[in-house]
Amino acid sequence: MKLVIDIGNTRAKFAVFKESALIMSSRVSQNDLPNQLQIVLRQYPDISLCLVSDVTKKAKDLLTNISIHSIVYLDHDTPVPFNNDYATPATLGKDRMALAAAATTIYPRQNVLIIDAGSCITFDLINADNTFLGGAISLGVGMRYRALHEFTAALPHLKPKAPTTTLGNSTAEAIHLGVTVGVIAEIKSQIERFNQEFENLTVILTGGDAEFLFNQLKSGIFVRQNFLLEGLNAILDYNT
Repeated sequence: MKLVIDIGNTRAKFAVFKESALIMSSRVSQNDLPNQLQIVLRQYPDISLCLVSDVTKKAKDLLTNISIHSIVYLDHDTPVPFNNDYATPATLGKDRMALAAAATTIYPRQNVLIIDAGSCITFDLINADNTFLGGAISLGVGMRYRALHEFTAALPHLKPKAPTTTLGNSTAEAIHLGVTVGVIAEIKSQIERFNQEFENLTVILTGGDAEFLFNQLKSGIFVRQNFLLEGLNAILDYNT
């Protein structure tokens, strides 16, 4: 059995896999990660392989007391199951590497657009030759709400909410309308742009805001909340 761990700036995600089947997954704070992993290792004593993706450089400290036979720390020299045509491969985020690996493993020989709606919204294209071509990076939903509050004198900091009208008749409704309609329009525009260049495009939506956005997008998109974790598992398989 295998364990994959994704350590973000504030929280961490991890999952247990048996071959390609996801057995369990969880999202915890960084501080809770060591204790939670100890519990998981007691529940699944057959775990012998682990891959760690870490943007904080805290992984080795957090995993000091974690006993697993083999641990791989993902970096830009780690072999991956796709060709990387990014002009600056050393700057490609580990999350985007994992998503590309998931696309080439789960949807082989297809043109795949991955939309990751997290802190940022990333658009990444894997073509039918299993080559990562690049994409786009934009402001995430939460970042847009926060920017409206922090860069103005009077606008409140709101939590995301789907607008209920087509015309905001209060400041709160106007913010919800502006953020949500703007994000949806951007995503639709990007999908249309990629569709014009790549035939039979498969579109995957993932990330923390995926469900929120999917309810307003709906057509022709597959939601896979664990796509990044599946990609880490694919990279681990490729290395073992």
